[in-house]
Amino acid sequence: MINEKIRNVAIIAHVDHGKTTLVDQMLRQGGAFRANQSVAERVMDSNDLERERGITILAKNTSVRYGDYKINVVDTPGHADFGGEVERILKMVNGVVLLVDSFEGTMPQTRFVLEHALMLGLPVVVVINKMDRPDARPAEVVDEVLELFMDLNATDEQLDSPIIYCSARTGAASLRADEPGADLTPLFETIIAHVPPPEGDENAPLQMLVSALDYSDYVGSIGIGRVERGSLKQGQQVVLVNYHESRPPVRVKVSNIYQFEGLNRIAVESATVGDIVCVSGVEGVTIGDTLCDPDAPEPIEFPKISEPSVEMTFMVNNSPFAGKDGKFVTSRHLRARLYKEAIRDVSLRVTDGDTAESFVVCGRGEMHLSILIENMRREGYEFQVSMPKVLFKEIDGVKCEPIDRLVADVPEDSVGVVMEKMGLRKGELVSMTPKGSRMRLEFSVPSRGLFGYKSEFLTDTKGEGIMNAVFDKYDVYRGEINRRPTGSLIAHETGESVTYGLFNAQERGPLFIGPGVPVYMGMVVGESPKGDDIVVNVCKRKQLTNTRSSASDDALRLVPCKQLSLEQAIEFLADDELLEVTPKTFRIRKRILDTETRMKEWARNRGK
Repeated sequence: MINEKIRNVAIIAHVDHGKTTLVDQMLRQGGAFRANQSVAERVMDSNDLERERGITILAKNTSVRYGDYKINVVDTPGHADFGGEVERILKMVNGVVLLVDSFEGTMPQTRFVLEHALMLGLPVVVVINKMDRPDARPAEVVDEVLELFMDLNATDEQLDSPIIYCSARTGAASLRADEPGADLTPLFETIIAHVPPPEGDENAPLQMLVSALDYSDYVGSIGIGRVERGSLKQGQQVVLVNYHESRPPVRVKVSNIYQFEGLNRIAVESATVGDIVCVSGVEGVTIGDTLCDPDAPEPIEFPKISEPSVEMTFMVNNSPFAGKDGKFVTSRHLRARLYKEAIRDVSLRVTDGDTAESFVVCGRGEMHLSILIENMRREGYEFQVSMPKVLFKEIDGVKCEPIDRLVADVPEDSVGVVMEKMGLRKGELVSMTPKGSRMRLEFSVPSRGLFGYKSEFLTDTKGEGIMNAVFDKYDVYRGEINRRPTGSLIAHETGESVTYGLFNAQERGPLFIGPGVPVYMGMVVGESPKGDDIVVNVCKRKQLTNTRSSASDDALRLVPCKQLSLEQAIEFLADDELLEVTPKTFRIRKRILDTETRMKEWARNRGK
């Protein structure tokens, strides 16, 4: 059976190339909203963090109507750290729409997402977006896309992919670069013509692969996937089986079935081949499970998600200020939350740590883990995290480390300093391409060499540089990298910071706090440019005397403190430091708070 009136497509692209904006316009022109309905921009970015940062973090489903066709659309993340979201949903669709910026062209994540789509044999519709940019160069970008197809060993059919020229912001598409479009009709028509409808035997035993998960406080776990064969009915008894796990089938009952209509979920009695649906009542379901008929438990092969490359240790907060801000502070709360996240996020790995109060969390990159930390902080969790570390592997008896492909788009006068910094971080130049008055540099660099580099890169390029990195491969260990040349300014005692103490401390280096901030012994309050840790007393008050000098009443002037974001704080961490995270704030601290004990430990390690 072929379900002729359904098309299932995923929209894939590099970060900030316009996927979510295009889905907005598809929904508007597909009649998902009333004429007088007020709709926010990037309506698919429903998560608070997504709206604040302007990026897509979670893959989301929707559908649009074009004539009597229903097009199920999956909006995917563009950032490399959330590549696991892209990998798993490609099994849900029959084709992909590849979005490429008309000026930036193909970028690292474009290669990553396209490679997975081509490996699965999915047909591709290429969309050159942002055609309304004054610096658009569609002809060169089309050549770049075709070169990328050939690099990735695309088939002849995939090389003949149709090309649409589009402006997602204005909701216009055209088949020619020199003709402005009126609406998205050419895109809808191309999707219907080029993406095949789903096929399957409606009368065969049920098979439905779960490619995504949701959760409701009312109905529990919700599995999202496409019906591959057979049909699914409300109240039907099914079994859960997994291709990669040899566990016995688990019998469950499907309570409710929902289909996507625009941004809404509509309850339906049944679903058939090709329908993308949500099912509730299937407790214990995980991504990669197959819902099968009890008489024919045949699992569908699910692609192994790429392994994580970075780890951090999450632990219970044990600082002097522990428990003052957080709602969930115990190891039980922390463990339950992390393991729940690992079920929903297939590219995350969680294991118990060396102690009962620590947990090792492995992810795709610093941003992947920082988003988890920020979400937990907003939910009321209080905890500590260690410095991120890369995961090494031994391949054929040789120590290997994860290598990233870094693309930096920088002004010409910044090329020298960027190449110098990459050399210090064991990066190797792969290519250098001029782009007008700018230069595009491509490096092969160890993942650990990029820790803490982003803010330094922006400073070196005067805020004009753009850098993107994506995991490339495991390669031979490239040697030691001096990750952080600076030291820390450490609070000498517990108390509240005062202007007089801060004024004396700021001569040692930039401070992270201002006056009136509670501090404790061992807390990091600033950065030492000399490279050594320095203990400062930011709580020191001026002693009052009976004598008065001519300058005693002059106001003390403080240099504005350096406010660190969560990512910057994680990048700053040294091996002997922790980041204390609470719903209200985050503080950097030494693992050993007592100054005397810490100095003894430092001397002992140095003696070794």
